[in-house]
Amino acid sequence: MIFSKHNIFSKIKDSENFFIVNLLTGNADIVNSTDAEKINKIRTNHPDIDDNFLKELTEKGYWVDEKEETKLYQSKYLDFIDSRDDDEIQLFFVPNYSCNFACSYCYQDEYAPTKGNLTNEIIDSFFKYIQTEFAGRKKYITVFGGEPLLNSPKQKELISYFIDQANAAKLDVSFVTNGYTLSDYIDIIKQGRVREVQITLDGTANVHDSRRFLKGGTATFDRIVEGIDACIDNKLTVNLRMVVDKENIDNLPEFARFAIDKGWTKSPYFKTQIGRNYELHHCQSAPNKLFNRISLYEELYKIINQHPHIIEFYKPAYSISKFLFENGSLPDPLFDSCPACKSEWAFDYTGQIYSCTATVGKSDESLGTFYPEVSRKEDMISAWENRDVTSISECNTCNMQLACGGGCGSIAKNRTGSVYSSDCRPIKELLELGFASYFEKEFS
Repeated sequence: MIFSKHNIFSKIKDSENFFIVNLLTGNADIVNSTDAEKINKIRTNHPDIDDNFLKELTEKGYWVDEKEETKLYQSKYLDFIDSRDDDEIQLFFVPNYSCNFACSYCYQDEYAPTKGNLTNEIIDSFFKYIQTEFAGRKKYITVFGGEPLLNSPKQKELISYFIDQANAAKLDVSFVTNGYTLSDYIDIIKQGRVREVQITLDGTANVHDSRRFLKGGTATFDRIVEGIDACIDNKLTVNLRMVVDKENIDNLPEFARFAIDKGWTKSPYFKTQIGRNYELHHCQSAPNKLFNRISLYEELYKIINQHPHIIEFYKPAYSISKFLFENGSLPDPLFDSCPACKSEWAFDYTGQIYSCTATVGKSDESLGTFYPEVSRKEDMISAWENRDVTSISECNTCNMQLACGGGCGSIAKNRTGSVYSSDCRPIKELLELGFASYFEKEFS
């Protein structure tokens, strides 16, 4: 018998208590310092542990027969593959790489293609391809950019035609937009089966307008707020995204209060996410203002403790902590966190096919074409399809693998040149914060 290879065991932040989590067996517990000391002895093969405690650990799958654990791992992996094959596919479509904004942290202009323009013929080819290639699969489309909702008659015609084709194919559509012209597009997009509209606001007016402004410097906050209100009024779900770094994180309490006072957080058509502004290509001249993954969540933990009303606006996931709190059970083991070429593909108006939003627009990452002819680079596609924790050597001996899933394949490839490398996530540290945030008060 051994201490499971998949146990994640650590001390809860700002507490004398500990947690132990095992995603393979689906168990999680908070333990006091006395039992934590016993667990530490077991981890170091200390012989003086009573049988009753070992029996309890065995029942939870923390103390296991190694061969039986290997069988369970293989079984759960096959279940994961079967489930993933049935997952809904998200198909991103980029109608243009142009944008009316000049955001201080934009990166896309470095490699954005400039040739040609979107036409109805290209839209038709896209729908023909996805209906053929993904026949029988659940799928939906996310229109992405650049800025897909540019305010011109021609762009409105193209988006309207795109929605008509999606309706004909009985496919849901989402939009990712900066939100500036959204109110002008409401009557067009509400004709579609709209799943959500993702819009970015980086804080209250002064903070947002110092980061996300029109080319020429014009402020954008008020127009975006108008678009959010229009979506909610028309029962279109808004996914509000705040991109944070050290320059605007302190505005989060005020921004959360703004959203609460607007009544947004009470609406069933409103949800939020926080995205980390990070170094990407040439766009960051001041990398010292950026958070890494764990430092962002450490800062969120501190700010939310000081300003608990933020929870009404945004609840950090802290890895699997929020899921466990809200569902009373752990998620299934995550053998792969990279959706590229499995449950996510990306396409652009030039006819190119890509693995995901992190690679779209980068010519050397193209996996083929859907227009003017269909072509596929099967070797490159196969590499993305086969990437998971079983094919990444760094993951093989990592006890975090079933919570991390190997991370982002694109970031890993940028770092090492191979998709079969890891993009490690600070799972243990996130869980330390998450158990403190969602469970510790109840336990104590």
